[in-house]
Amino acid sequence: MEFENGSGRVDGSRYLPISEHGLIGDLRTAALVGTNGTIDWYCCPRFDAPSVFASILDADKGGSFELAVDLPTRTRQFYFPDTNVLITRFYAADGVAEIQDFMPVVDESREASRHRLIRRVIGVRGSLPFRARIAPRFGYGAEAHTVRTQGHEAIFECRSISLALTSTAPLECDGTDVWSHFKLLEGESVVFALDQIGDEVRPRGCPHAEAEEQFEATVRFWRQWLSRSRYRGRWREMVHRSALLLKLLTYVPTGAIVAAPTTSLPEQAGGERNWDYRYVWIRDAAFCVYAMLRLGFTTEAEAFMGFLSERGIMRGTGPTGPLQIMYGIDGRSDLPESELLHLEGHLGSAPVRVGNAATKQLQLDIYGALIDSIYLYDKWGRPISSAHWDEVGVLVDWLCDNWDQPDEGIWEIRDGRRNFVYSRLMCWVAIERAIRMANRRGLPADLPRWQQSRDTIYRQIMREGWSVNRGAFVQGLGDDVLDASLLMMPMAKFISPTDPKWLATLDALTTDLVSDSLVFRYDPEASPDGLRGAEGTFSICSFWYVEALARAGRVEEARLAFEKMLTYANHLGLYAEEIGRTGEQLGNFPQAFTHLSLISAAFNLDRVLG
Repeated sequence: MEFENGSGRVDGSRYLPISEHGLIGDLRTAALVGTNGTIDWYCCPRFDAPSVFASILDADKGGSFELAVDLPTRTRQFYFPDTNVLITRFYAADGVAEIQDFMPVVDESREASRHRLIRRVIGVRGSLPFRARIAPRFGYGAEAHTVRTQGHEAIFECRSISLALTSTAPLECDGTDVWSHFKLLEGESVVFALDQIGDEVRPRGCPHAEAEEQFEATVRFWRQWLSRSRYRGRWREMVHRSALLLKLLTYVPTGAIVAAPTTSLPEQAGGERNWDYRYVWIRDAAFCVYAMLRLGFTTEAEAFMGFLSERGIMRGTGPTGPLQIMYGIDGRSDLPESELLHLEGHLGSAPVRVGNAATKQLQLDIYGALIDSIYLYDKWGRPISSAHWDEVGVLVDWLCDNWDQPDEGIWEIRDGRRNFVYSRLMCWVAIERAIRMANRRGLPADLPRWQQSRDTIYRQIMREGWSVNRGAFVQGLGDDVLDASLLMMPMAKFISPTDPKWLATLDALTTDLVSDSLVFRYDPEASPDGLRGAEGTFSICSFWYVEALARAGRVEEARLAFEKMLTYANHLGLYAEEIGRTGEQLGNFPQAFTHLSLISAAFNLDRVLG
């Protein structure tokens, strides 16, 4: 299959589909492992660092870590049960073998600076020949490097970083890349370990005994973490896989939660809707806190609250108010966007972007998402501190003065600000939850002012956010365009899920934006967003739709829609941001937004099913 980009035709067969990947990580960074055994995305030493392997974005220039049987094979991939240890199996006429891919979660007190990626290849049956090719391309494929080998060790060095590869198999070098060829009999194994090295971390081999010890320790870490889950419902496997994914997307040194571990995976093959998601969106992270609290993972919620306070996130004074829509994983506010013109993009989907210009947008809904998560943490986790409450008060006071501004909205449109109903809805949520906290705990607040603003927003939405022509709530004040973000109205407790106006809106959304169980965000022709091209259905909206149906009493429809959505997950139970016309995963992968909404939908379905 070929795709068109600005410089001609691109051979799509050089790229694995987005869905044909699993994710491993160490709570600092992550790597994508294809079903063919190739690592084609890896940034070191943290999520937002320049890539070391990025052949998912350019098959020729991106770099990769190939490891595969040197014969025709079938492959299957799965996670070692209840962990983020990934197994890729190879089935050939002469035998069976597997790769165990994992990144040990390092004890901060011991080797916090060592970032180790371990690939253990094991002969299961018969005899199979393997080949490995380690071809790093530093700095998103733009930074030259040298390599030197000695026996079973190779050192890759460039201006910004050095990596050491150690192997229990012999290594060969061709100038920039390292190769290895070996044959495995049943019960035999070969271990590759890739470490970032520096003044404090020296190259260190990974003999078979240490690989086994690290494997067992990594399995133990993930199983002990997952054992804290309180979920005992019908969809335990999918919910727990989603929880494990959300944990993988946390950056332990600060408590930050990234939206996705990748950049520029396209929302349309050959299109320009390609964004860098390796940052902390206030909205996404706040919703993650809600999902984690639901499952009983209060430590992660507490760590994110620490990120907010220690990094001064709620004490900002920027041009768009106290909050930005996103931050770096270290809390930095400046994320300049640039295009990497030397990379062709996945399936020729240029441009490849680093950084995100949406940082400077005004998106008022983030105040509701954040304060709602603080409210839930205060209720289900730990009572928030007096200093935290003071910060909440500053946010709400600012919102009382600024809620009626037009903004770019939840979908980050790039063609001017509008009066989005969803933004108004979440401003209402922010003020309403703050009032609840103040009343429940007797905290100081300007309650008369807060209540007046809350009620004014409510009346405006009911009066101007309702379209008589459509018989439904709509995207913007006074217009007739539908928007799937409105599925949050009953979930936010703004309106009863059985209110006639809401049921009419749900019917209208079903007619206009739902395709089978899949939900489009909006119609870009009816509501231009400043970008060319189409996109797929938005998976978070599809899970919101399930929850809206369940709350409205349409339980059988909700359950069927949920089960259909589960069929769109990849072979590991992972989702990107969107789903295309033929069921393909689109956008950055895996996506926190999708998985947190799966958790919420499963919880609510379990509740109504009894």
